[in-house]
Amino acid sequence: MNRRNTVTPVPLSPVYRAETLRKLAREEIDVLVVGGGVTGAGVALDAASRGLSVALVEARDFAAGTSSRSSKLIHGGLRYLENLDFKLVREALKERGLLLQTLAPHLVRPVKFLVPLKHRVWERGYIGAGVTLYDTLGGARALPRHRHLSKRGAGKVAPGLADDALIGAIQYYDAQVDDARHTMTIARTAAEQGASVLTRARVTSLIRDGERVVGAKVVDRESGAEIEVRAKTVVAATGVWSDDMAEAAGIPAPFTVRASKGIHLVVPREKIDLDTGLILRTEKSVLFVIPWGRHWIVGTTDTEWDLDREHPAASQADVDYVLGHLNAVLRTPITADDIEGVYAGLRPLLAAKATATTKLSREHAVAHPVPGLVIVAGGKYTTYRVMAADAVDVAVEDLGRPAPSSWTERLPIVGATGYHELWGSRHALVQRTGLPIRRIEHLLQRYGTAIDDILESISERPELGESIPGTAEYLKAEVVYAVSHEGALHLEDVLTRRTRISIEERDRGVTAAPVVAGLMAPLLGWDSHKQEREVANYLARVEAERSAQAQPDDEAANASRLAAPALLPS
Repeated sequence: MNRRNTVTPVPLSPVYRAETLRKLAREEIDVLVVGGGVTGAGVALDAASRGLSVALVEARDFAAGTSSRSSKLIHGGLRYLENLDFKLVREALKERGLLLQTLAPHLVRPVKFLVPLKHRVWERGYIGAGVTLYDTLGGARALPRHRHLSKRGAGKVAPGLADDALIGAIQYYDAQVDDARHTMTIARTAAEQGASVLTRARVTSLIRDGERVVGAKVVDRESGAEIEVRAKTVVAATGVWSDDMAEAAGIPAPFTVRASKGIHLVVPREKIDLDTGLILRTEKSVLFVIPWGRHWIVGTTDTEWDLDREHPAASQADVDYVLGHLNAVLRTPITADDIEGVYAGLRPLLAAKATATTKLSREHAVAHPVPGLVIVAGGKYTTYRVMAADAVDVAVEDLGRPAPSSWTERLPIVGATGYHELWGSRHALVQRTGLPIRRIEHLLQRYGTAIDDILESISERPELGESIPGTAEYLKAEVVYAVSHEGALHLEDVLTRRTRISIEERDRGVTAAPVVAGLMAPLLGWDSHKQEREVANYLARVEAERSAQAQPDDEAANASRLAAPALLPS
């Protein structure tokens, strides 16, 4: 096995995709991973880095479900300390440190949070003790320690808070991530380690040989062609679809996964006068106000969802709930007109039931219900790597031969190696390219040391250095790179996940859509009809989401969201 510390990015191009389809149709592999969220991408990377032959198939796009719709935090779970769940918090904080310092420093960065205090004496001591533990659990400190603030001190960093919102505060640090970009980059790193990764490829059934699962039938959703992928073991990392995988195997579900909907609002940075993130208690859980470039992300909710799982919808009730709790602490209320974007996602939460063949913890479970099938579910974004290693450890039992232990805690993802040094010399890139420093910093914090590919494309085609119309943040070169290197196949892949135009711009990407489609078309072989259809589908999706957000409840919101045409046939 080649335990290299650096990687040369494999372009996830249309040519790569076609070659991967042909390869999977003719070769048996060790591990077939079903699901392209952060856990599935992590499983593919873990297995491939151990020297196993691996394929990953995803029905839609990398991170199309839960893994692009989170609070975008890498955190230990401060609230778990109240339940004395020290092991869980320690584990998550260790992972936070690894991501910040080694695994993904270009995509994971520190963020400050303020905890307002409302009660004198006991609350400061109680929360302060918890945050002290938070600072020290998980090994060497990757972030500054917390600090206590008086009411006056808190007012200096959070002048936008109402006078009666706090009597003092505690400020602490966590970290944040662009979840969709991080997930996609893990998948790219898996490809570097030899995995075959394939999006828009849906598993329609599992292949059995007696009791054993020996592969899966997979439909290429781009062409409609079906292939059989033979594998010694199948690992299902399908989140809220976990129970479906057990059904496909014809077995009782080893555990039950229920879906909990969480929604987030995106508002302009200037609308909330804070120099720090904010964490507020609600009657259900917590509400975060998270700095996000020129914006704030505000959320989340926690409500049961048993409707459409591909397109969870935010309702007017959801929006009002978040606004109500936010405005309860602000001097100047946020209105519905201030909202730039809204997104909804589903958390896969484990129910209590688990069979004897299941490894179940508070946060995630790994089941091995029949030979050749492993199911992993639950967990939190921050600990995806631990979940992946646990799943591969179980999967190796089906291979009939030993495999090395996991070493992904020492394996930086694409763009990470050498990032700190490159960031330190970023002004040299300004001089070399002539691009403004804000552009260079933007690209470094999205691509890390893979920035050279972007800069080379701009050097060859200077027009790619222009901003995409309708957004000040993103360059045309990033659209081209999304198709040529990052596996984007459709307009929504670029506007929603390779960039965040769909939630960061007030028009949700309507202005950008025709231009982005035009840049994608020649790379994907689209004719004018296909290009127009991609734009029309995206505009219909935007309209359906806006309509859903005006509906009073989940049922009405779900119906409105489903009015948009499907991107691809099921």
